[in-house]
Amino acid sequence: MALDQATLQQLLDTISRFVRERLVPLEAQIAREDRIPPEVIQEMRELGMFGLTIPEEYGGLGLNTEEECRVVLELGWTSPAFRSVIGTNNGIGSQGLVMDGTDEQKRHYLPKMASGEVIGSFALTEPEAGSDAGSVRTRAVRDGDDFVLNGSKRYITNAPHAQLFTVFARTHPERSGGSGVSAFLVPADTPGISLGKPDRKMGQQGAHVCDVVFEDVRIPASALLGGEAKLNGGFGTAMKTLDRGRLHISALAVGTAERLIDESVRYALERKQFGQPIGEFQLLQGMLADSRTEAYAARCMVIDAAERRDRGEDVSMLASCCKLFATEMVGRVADRAVQIFGGAGYMEEYGIERFYRDVRLFRLYEGTSQIQQLIIARGMLRAASQ
Repeated sequence: MALDQATLQQLLDTISRFVRERLVPLEAQIAREDRIPPEVIQEMRELGMFGLTIPEEYGGLGLNTEEECRVVLELGWTSPAFRSVIGTNNGIGSQGLVMDGTDEQKRHYLPKMASGEVIGSFALTEPEAGSDAGSVRTRAVRDGDDFVLNGSKRYITNAPHAQLFTVFARTHPERSGGSGVSAFLVPADTPGISLGKPDRKMGQQGAHVCDVVFEDVRIPASALLGGEAKLNGGFGTAMKTLDRGRLHISALAVGTAERLIDESVRYALERKQFGQPIGEFQLLQGMLADSRTEAYAARCMVIDAAERRDRGEDVSMLASCCKLFATEMVGRVADRAVQIFGGAGYMEEYGIERFYRDVRLFRLYEGTSQIQQLIIARGMLRAASQ
């Protein structure tokens, strides 16, 4: 059920103030220290930011897709690391449970995720299964009333801090592709789980990822996400989760682009060359206009697709359209911002180079741009053939 307009606007205003007044001033510190202060994370808990999309009956705000995207547009105004802290609980870390979990699983985990007591993590990607998500090699072998997990996962967001993993493993090795994959809810303190060292990344300092290794990890059959009815149905859960997640990332890309455009316009008014603000030069105006136009187009795409999803439409192809366009768009906007700032854009002091590095990841996770192209084209061909 959607929030009334006044309540939604109040939420957006609160998030906007928190982002601009509390988070933006910390950006350089986060990049330098590669950590978000615990007191900031606690403030996020108190604002309910860990449970934005978790249903109200489990302690969350229960935002629909459009409302979530509007909140994420505000979060895009600052370093992506802040969004990453709460992102898995609101997106890929919880939505599989929300959509396909049993009543008992939901009652057990979702209130703790909504409060931020438990941080969830989505363990799908493997060394040999990234874009080809149906090729997971992690095995879950039935042993009486248990399953035994063996395998490894790679580049798992929030894994160093997670208390719960949604793990995708092959339960039917004779089946090819995603048809033999199941999803499991695995507490991070289960014996046999070990974590790799946090990866050093090009950007997004403060957001942590690492490998997760499962060695003879014994879990009860009740850990099967959705229960026995969902045995070998994990791939479908993953794809549904990623549809909403791709809209989330698209909104984040738009919000970040709008921050970069704002910085670029301000600098164009302040910086002078040849006795006048550089914003008066037509070639620079062209870059500003292109950035504004593309960001506006992406915003319209995201809101339209989100509204359609909330109406119950299948938006798998549209979500990929949004993900492809918005994440490629913010890369162009970031590149133009560096160009508009000139030498200053290359310097750490202004933060533009940091955003330039940060946004590069948007084109990779939750499906690369090339995977989105495949999904879009196949969806077009399938629709035409029907």
